[in-house]
Amino acid sequence: MVQSAVSPPIIGNTRRVSLRTIIGQFGAFIFLIALVVIFSLLKPESFPTSLNLFNIARQASITGIIAVGMTFVVLTGGIDLSVGSMLALSGIVAAAIYKGGAGLLDTSAGQTSGVGVGIAILLACGVGVLCGLVQGLVIVRLKIQPFVVTLGGLSVFRGLTLIVGNGGPISAFDASFRYWGQGRIAESFPIPVLIFLGLAIIAFVILRYTQYGRYIYAVGGNREAARLSGLNTNLLLVSVFVIVGFTAGLAGFVLSARLNSAEAVAGTGYELTVIAAVVIGGTSLTGGEGGVVGTVIGALLITVLQQGLTQLNVNTYIQSVIIGVIIPLAVLFDRVTKGGRRT
Repeated sequence: MVQSAVSPPIIGNTRRVSLRTIIGQFGAFIFLIALVVIFSLLKPESFPTSLNLFNIARQASITGIIAVGMTFVVLTGGIDLSVGSMLALSGIVAAAIYKGGAGLLDTSAGQTSGVGVGIAILLACGVGVLCGLVQGLVIVRLKIQPFVVTLGGLSVFRGLTLIVGNGGPISAFDASFRYWGQGRIAESFPIPVLIFLGLAIIAFVILRYTQYGRYIYAVGGNREAARLSGLNTNLLLVSVFVIVGFTAGLAGFVLSARLNSAEAVAGTGYELTVIAAVVIGGTSLTGGEGGVVGTVIGALLITVLQQGLTQLNVNTYIQSVIIGVIIPLAVLFDRVTKGGRRT
């Protein structure tokens, strides 16, 4: 009788914990589906169309590409505020070399330096990698917080972008360049979305199934314990900033190809959207918990929200306020669900 009397409370508590766990793991996905349903009901003539949904995926792909790299950084407990500026610098350097130093606002779409598109992509990614490497080395060698270093990088890289572009855009690329931002497979699937999903799959495999991925989680969970267990934590920390630099450089090239212009102001404010995508997707800002799947959902969620509010004619300033409010709410939600799992 005693055993039967105490059993129901235990079962009930187990159910409550399970519910919190489910909400914590799938909350962002549930919210994404809810937003799609709500906007589809409010704008049935435009929002649920295949054209609009593909457009949402294409818009999410640019920030999503960077967010995949940012996930590695946040998993170690770091942050990178310079990703928007790295994107702009990478894009404009690749564009300038691709066009052979052609003048600003050049409308001669066929004029190139003879450098192939593949070289342009490598240049953009290389610039991003170099920026990430420098910042990572400063962080670990001088023991300065990532927030401070990357805040400085935000200004430095933007200034270099203005110098390279002389304050203006480099525009009018040929079809082979534009294809990587405007092209489609089977006349429907945008190339940027394919790049985003391919990169997300690679990152997922790395984090889930490789020793390097386990090391990243270990550093984020307890850096000192990871160091005492024999891990080269400094090298691991530098590597994640190199990764986010690579993704920012790749995104810079794709954005330039999509807009047919490498803008000196490209990527302004992207750091907010990228960090929001990672945090909303469930990656903890304290490190050690989260993953790329959540980041993909977070990037789509933010874009769905922006696109839906735009179609409802909500002021863009108000949209910024809404997204700004969502970030601390996502962190609070993450903390509450983590607390539930510990009980």
